[in-house]
Amino acid sequence: MRESSVRRRGWNLAAQPVRGTINYALGLSILCLTFLSVAIWNGFPLIFYDTSGYVLEGLGHVFLVERAPVYAELLFLAGGRFSLWPVVILQALIASFLILEVARAEVPKLSLAGSAAIGAGLSLFTGIAWYAGQVEPDIFTPVVILGAYLLMFRSGRLGGAVRRLITGLTGLAVACHPSHLGLLGGLLICAAVLKLAARWRPDLPRPDLKRGLIGLVTALALMVAGNFVLTGKLFISKSGSVFLFARLMQDGIVQELMNDTCPPRGESHWRLCAFKNRLPKSANAWLWGERSGFHALGGFSSQAQQEEDRRIIVQSLQRYPMIHLRAAIYDSVAQFFQFKTGDGIEPQLSITVPNFQRVIPAQIQAYREARQQRGLMRFKTLNLIHVPVGAMSVLGLLLLLQRAAARRDWNDGLLPALVLLGLIGNAIICGTFSNPHDRYQSRVVWLPSLVLLLAVARDRRALQPVPESGT
Repeated sequence: MRESSVRRRGWNLAAQPVRGTINYALGLSILCLTFLSVAIWNGFPLIFYDTSGYVLEGLGHVFLVERAPVYAELLFLAGGRFSLWPVVILQALIASFLILEVARAEVPKLSLAGSAAIGAGLSLFTGIAWYAGQVEPDIFTPVVILGAYLLMFRSGRLGGAVRRLITGLTGLAVACHPSHLGLLGGLLICAAVLKLAARWRPDLPRPDLKRGLIGLVTALALMVAGNFVLTGKLFISKSGSVFLFARLMQDGIVQELMNDTCPPRGESHWRLCAFKNRLPKSANAWLWGERSGFHALGGFSSQAQQEEDRRIIVQSLQRYPMIHLRAAIYDSVAQFFQFKTGDGIEPQLSITVPNFQRVIPAQIQAYREARQQRGLMRFKTLNLIHVPVGAMSVLGLLLLLQRAAARRDWNDGLLPALVLLGLIGNAIICGTFSNPHDRYQSRVVWLPSLVLLLAVARDRRALQPVPESGT
């Protein structure tokens, strides 16, 4: 009798909605632990190539043009000098909080068991846990999309304190990387178009642009403040032209301009003309190669080279506009369909250890003993699951949008539409202003899976298509 009573109480607890302080804290904790599962299994937070720079910038207080100061300073504020675990725990908490708020807005009666199942499904079948547990700002890219959705379309369902917290977290997420400014800005433009269309179609949703703009302004303030703390100067970013230039080099546009304008065919005096016959065909080789002309010309710290990069970009746009357009479209489309998990998650001792020894020497042993540094991670089998799930989830978004359009239920189509726009925007920004990498799209492609899980949790028939007539 006592055992069956316990079972009933346990079952009832699992079936309770995620409401109230205790249940909410429990649901948040379950999601957070689930998203940290990969890092816990690894034995140390996951590390990427860029992590070394962020650690040096944030904990060594050395400004690096190519790294976003806000994320670097977040490492410092989270106690990264003593341990990198608080950093990834904070990331997992932020992602869990935004997911839980979206889930509560979309499925008000979602139970603790349901939220735990969603967390487990995302961790097993998508790459979310590989980004939440990684010392890298990539987990904040999907946070920007979720935060924008809540602020612009669900702010009326949020309490005042929660709304202010989401505004701050969205601003923080945007500030953690300059590319996120373009992402939120693009979503705001799409929302503005929707609001304008609602003047002629009263049945369309009316987004709260003010909330989204507050998040954007918060991000700009954080970015300027973060740069000022490290440099004493007010600016947003100094590295944008460098990464765009590298992408143009990879697409052959820079080589074309050098051939046309450098002697003997032309009379330009680019510093880059000295390297025109040995320009690499890879953006990564240009930016990070040991013998790259980029470093010979001063690298990221050379203002003269950055200015020349900008002038080369402008002149190439004037000379070859259609080549630019075709390359940008090709790279954006390639980026949209490129989302394997594990890009760059490999042993990186030679790259990261020098900076780690400089600023976090006490963590070196645990870092070396992690599965990642011992080369024990294999992604081939994992991607046999993650890639098909990601592709089918994107198709699922289209099905949800078709269903919403057929039923003229625009409210149900809001989340799928915004997530799809976020995926497209991320692919355009990363493909155009950097160059396609699996990591860029993999960090957000779990969002469609979340949308599908929430749709099914709200209505088990959510993925059944309906005729256009609504019959």
